[in-house]
Amino acid sequence: MGFRVLGPMEVRFGHGRLELAGSREQRILAVLLLDAGQVVPVSRLVEALWDDRPPPSAAKAVRNCVSSLRARLAAVSGTTGLIVSESGGYALRVRDDDVDLRVFAERVRHGRRLAADGNLGDAVTELRRALALWRGRAFTGVTGRLIEMSAARLDEQRGAVQEECLSHELGLGGGAELVDEIAALVAAEPLRERAQGLLMLALYRAGRRSEALDAYQRMRRLLVQELGIEPGPELAELQQAILRGDRRLGAVTAVTPLPRAAPGEPARSATHPVPGQLPGQPYAFTGRTATLDDLHGLLDAAARSGTTALVMLSGTAGVGKTALAVHFARQVADRFPDGQLYVDLRGYHPSGAVLDPGEAVRGFLDAFAVPPGHLPAGLAAQSALLRTLLAGRRVLLVLDNARDAEHVRPLLPGGPGCLTLITSRSRLTGLIAGEGGHPLTLGLLSPGEARELMIRRLGTARMGAEPDAVAAIVAHCAGLPLALAITAARAASHSTFPLAAIADELDAARGGLDAFAGMDASTDARSVFSWSYRALTEPAARMFRLLSLHPGPDVELAAAASVAGVAPLAARPLLAELADTNLISEHVPGRYASHDLLRAYAGERVRAEESESARLGATRRMFDHYLYGAHAADVRLHPHRDPIDLPARADGVTVVAVGDRDAAWAWLSAEHPVLLNLVRQAVGDGHDRHAWRLGWALTTFLDRRGHWHEQAVVQRAALQAARRLRDRDAQARALRNLSVAGLRLGQDDAARAHLRHALRLYRVLDDRVGQARTLLNLGTVAERGRRPRLALRYAEQALDLFRAAGHRSGQGNALNNVGWYHIQLGDHDRALRYCREALPLQQETGNRYWEAHTWDSLGYAHHHLGQYPQATECYRRALALWQEVGERYYEAISLSHLGDTGLAGGDPQAARETWRRALEILTELGHPDAERIGAKLAG
Repeated sequence: MGFRVLGPMEVRFGHGRLELAGSREQRILAVLLLDAGQVVPVSRLVEALWDDRPPPSAAKAVRNCVSSLRARLAAVSGTTGLIVSESGGYALRVRDDDVDLRVFAERVRHGRRLAADGNLGDAVTELRRALALWRGRAFTGVTGRLIEMSAARLDEQRGAVQEECLSHELGLGGGAELVDEIAALVAAEPLRERAQGLLMLALYRAGRRSEALDAYQRMRRLLVQELGIEPGPELAELQQAILRGDRRLGAVTAVTPLPRAAPGEPARSATHPVPGQLPGQPYAFTGRTATLDDLHGLLDAAARSGTTALVMLSGTAGVGKTALAVHFARQVADRFPDGQLYVDLRGYHPSGAVLDPGEAVRGFLDAFAVPPGHLPAGLAAQSALLRTLLAGRRVLLVLDNARDAEHVRPLLPGGPGCLTLITSRSRLTGLIAGEGGHPLTLGLLSPGEARELMIRRLGTARMGAEPDAVAAIVAHCAGLPLALAITAARAASHSTFPLAAIADELDAARGGLDAFAGMDASTDARSVFSWSYRALTEPAARMFRLLSLHPGPDVELAAAASVAGVAPLAARPLLAELADTNLISEHVPGRYASHDLLRAYAGERVRAEESESARLGATRRMFDHYLYGAHAADVRLHPHRDPIDLPARADGVTVVAVGDRDAAWAWLSAEHPVLLNLVRQAVGDGHDRHAWRLGWALTTFLDRRGHWHEQAVVQRAALQAARRLRDRDAQARALRNLSVAGLRLGQDDAARAHLRHALRLYRVLDDRVGQARTLLNLGTVAERGRRPRLALRYAEQALDLFRAAGHRSGQGNALNNVGWYHIQLGDHDRALRYCREALPLQQETGNRYWEAHTWDSLGYAHHHLGQYPQATECYRRALALWQEVGERYYEAISLSHLGDTGLAGGDPQAARETWRRALEILTELGHPDAERIGAKLAG
C-alpha cells in the first residue's frame, strides 16, 4: 500500500488506486495519516469531520466511517490490520516508507544531518529527493479546518526546505541556473525574506546586479505597506554587499539573454521543422505505475512554476530505464508540439565507443535543419546555439544511456518549457546541485509486475496452465526486466517447451548467469553487466569483486572496508562509485545491497581475477570483522559471561567501536541477518574457529530478542564446528546454549540431554564454573518437569562449586535459584533469606540480568506471604531491569506475576492491563506461554 498526501491525497495498491468514498472518509484517513502509527483519539476525528459543531451521534458516525474505511483498505491490501482500535481511538499501522509524508520527513532529516556535517552536495541531493515527492499543495481537495491547518503547516515546511536546499546550492557556487526557481518561490510567497535574499544573490551572480537591487526595493516597499516594518539586517547587509560588489558574494557570470518568441507568437516557426525522434513504444511494457506518477507530477509542477523539467532516471543494468523513459515520453509527447529529440549516448556501450557530446549536439542542430554554413566552431558555441533554438519552445529531450553529468551538460536547454529526461546507470548527482535536476531511481519489478510482463509476452493461456513454473521463473529472475525478457524470449522461441522445463534450466544454473545468455551482447545479462563493470576504476572493480564473498543480504561501510582490506575512508568513495553506477544500491543510509544476478556476475569476476590466497584473505578479514564486532557487542549486553579467547586479527580489519549497551543492540539488530548467514558460511567454508565463536557471541542477543529457532540453528552449527575442532570447551558452550534454546521452545528432553553431555565435558576439563552453570540449567529443566526438590539439589551443588571457585557473581545466581526453588516447595520465608543474600552479590558485581531475576523471586515470595505492596514494588524493580537489559521473555513473566498480585490485591483492572502487556510480548515472541496468559484474561 502507498499513501500520498503531498498533493492530492491518494491510496495506491498494486496497479490501482482506491477511490475514497466522500469527504468524511477522506478526512478520517487524512487525520490518521498525519499521525500514522500513533493512536488518534475519537475526539480528534470528530473535530476533523465537524469542526466545532458535532452532532450528538458524532462518535458513532466516526466508528461507522472508520469501519467502512478499514474494510475498504483490507479489501485492496489483503490485510486486516491497517487500522486498529486502541485506548479510545484508532491508529493506522503502516510502514514509514508507505507514506510520502514520512519519507519526506526522513529525507529532510538526512539532508540536514549531511549539511550539518559539511556535506552540502549530498545534502542538496537528499533535499531535492524530498522535494520531488511533492505533487502540489498538501492534501489538495480535502476540506475541513483541522486538515487545512495541517496542510498549511506542511506547505510551510516545504517552502522552508526549498529555501534550505537553494541556500546550500548557492553555497556550492550556484547562481544563474537557480534564478527561475527562486523567483517562483518568491512569487508564491512574497514576504519570505530569506527567499528574497536568495533571489538577490542568484541575480547578482548571474550578472543581473540592477535586478537584484530592484528586488530589494520591491521587498522593502511590500514589508512597509503590509507589515509596517523595514527589511531585516541580513537583507539590508546583502543589499550593501551587492552595491559595493563584495567578493564574498561569489563569482559573477554574465548571461546573455537568449532570443524568445514575442508574447502571443507561436513558438513553432515555419523555418524550423518539428523533429519527432522518439523510438517506438517498448514491447510488452508493464508496471512502473508509481514512477510514472512521479514523472507526471514533476512535469506538472514544472509547468505550473514555469521552470525547466530535468529528470535523471538511474538504475542498474537491465532494469528497464530506456523502456520507461520512452514509454513516458510517448505518453506526454503531445505536450511538446515543438518537437521530441532522442539520442543514445552509448555511455556503457560494450565497444567502449561512447558518443561524444559534440556529435549529439550536432545531431540535434541537424534535426532543426540548421544549415552547415551557420554552425559556429567548437562545442561550447554549438551548445549555445542549441539553447537559443530551444528558448521559447516546448521540446522534449530524451538523453539515453548517459555516462556522467558532463556527458549531457552541453545538450541541456537553458529556459523553461522543455522537458529533459536522462537515463543512466550513474546517478548524475552533479546535475542536482548544478542544474536543479530531479533524481529518480528505478528499482526492480514486483512479483505481480514480473508476472504481467511474462503474460504480455507469452499470453494468458500458456502462463495460466503452469502457475508453479511461472512462480519459479519469476523468483529466479528476481524482478530484473532484462532477465525476464531473456527468459520470455527463450520460452516464446520454443513454444512447445513446457514452462517447467525453462524453470528447471534456471534452477540448474544455481543463480548463475548462463541461463540468461541472449542472442547478442545487448540481450546477454553477462555482457550487459560487463559494460558497467569495465567503466569502474580498478579499486572500485576490486571492491565489487570481493563483496561477492560477503553472504549478504547487505553490507555496511566498515565491513566492506574489512573485506577489501582498506581503511573506511578509502572504502567510502569506492562504495559511492559502485552505488553511482547502480552496481550496488544504498537501500538504507549506510547499508549497501546488490541484485542477485549482479552478485553472481561479481562472483564470476572474483574467481577469474583474484587468486585463491586473495579470496581467502578477504574472507578471513570479513570473519574477523564480524567476530570482533559481535563479541564486543555481546560483552556490552552481558558483561558477566565467561570470557572466550579470540583469534589474532588479520591485517586490514576494521573493528567496530561499540560504545554502550544501546549501541550494542543497534549494531546487532542491524547485522542480525548478516551474522546468521555468516555462521552458516563459516561452517560450510571450514572456518570452524570463527563459527563456534560467532555462535557464542550471538547467544545473548538471540535469546533476549526471542529468536529461539534461529538460536537453535546457530548453536547446532557452532556444535558441528567445535566437534570438528575437537574442542571440548567449545562443544560444552554450544551444548549449553543449545539447551537454552530448547527450553525456550518447550523441548525439555532435548535440553536435558544437551546439558548432561555438557556436564560430562566440563568434568573432564575440571571446569568448576562451567559445571556450576550447567547444573543451574539442569535445575531449570527439573523445575519445568515439576521436580522442585531435584531442581533445589542442582542449585545447591552449583552454589558449592561457585563458592569453591570464588566466583561471586555465580554465587549470587545460585543463591537466587535456591531461594526460588524454596518458593516452589512452599517455604517462602526461607526463600526471602536466600534471595536477600543474593541481591548484594549481584549488585556488587553489576549483574543487572540476574538482579532482575532476584527481584522477581522476592516479589513472588512476598505475594505468597500476602504482602502485596512489597511484591508490587519488587516486580516493578524487576521490570525496570528487564527493560534495561532487553530481556523480553522474562519481562512478560514478571508482568504476569505483577498481574497476579494486582488481582489478589483487589485491583482486577490493573491486573487485566498488565496481563495484556504480557500477552502482547509472548504473542510477538510466538511463545506457548501466551495461551496461559490468554486464559487468565478470558477468566
